[in-house]
Amino acid sequence: MTSTVSSVSPPGVPRPPGRLRRAWAAAHSPVAGVPRWARSAAYAVPLVVLPSSLWRVLVAFFDERTAGKAGDLPAWLPSEVYVILLSVLSELVAFTAVGLVAAWGEVFPRWVPLLRGRRVPTWGAVVPAALGAVVLTALWTAASVAEAAGVTLRGEPLPSDYPTAAGGWEAAVFYLCYAPLLLWGPLLGAVTVAYVRRRRGVPPTGPG
Repeated sequence: MTSTVSSVSPPGVPRPPGRLRRAWAAAHSPVAGVPRWARSAAYAVPLVVLPSSLWRVLVAFFDERTAGKAGDLPAWLPSEVYVILLSVLSELVAFTAVGLVAAWGEVFPRWVPLLRGRRVPTWGAVVPAALGAVVLTALWTAASVAEAAGVTLRGEPLPSDYPTAAGGWEAAVFYLCYAPLLLWGPLLGAVTVAYVRRRRGVPPTGPG
């Protein structure tokens, strides 16, 4: 007589976390010494980028006015594919802010060839993060000022099919989706400062 082992956990016994849940926890769990405000700021970065990414994808696939428009894209790259790649890349770049509060921002994870398990140099994380914070702050501030003045970043008049040209709820949705990008640079800068202080052993300050 053979016995079988049920894959269902008995009542009251928590099931072991799945692989996806473990990966999520490992990527987001903060290391010791991270102030609460820095953790919240780091987690907020991907969220402030998400609305604009979703807006681009929805417009590319469901707005008839943009159908077939490739702009300056090469002929071999469909605009829909470009928009998806851009949105995914934006979220991946935004997610690197979480590394400034998580363990994989201080010790290279095991999936990194040659460097796995080694300590991440402080400057190796701080320099690109600081540069990114400055560039993003300048970029989205300049874009907002230019848009308010009715011109592009190049100083040219906004095209007639610019998202805000329609006015009404379409313009409101556009602003709601893109306005959070103004917070990307400052949030990243604040988390970078907290990272430097923690790696140098400076006691955390601020709320939380």
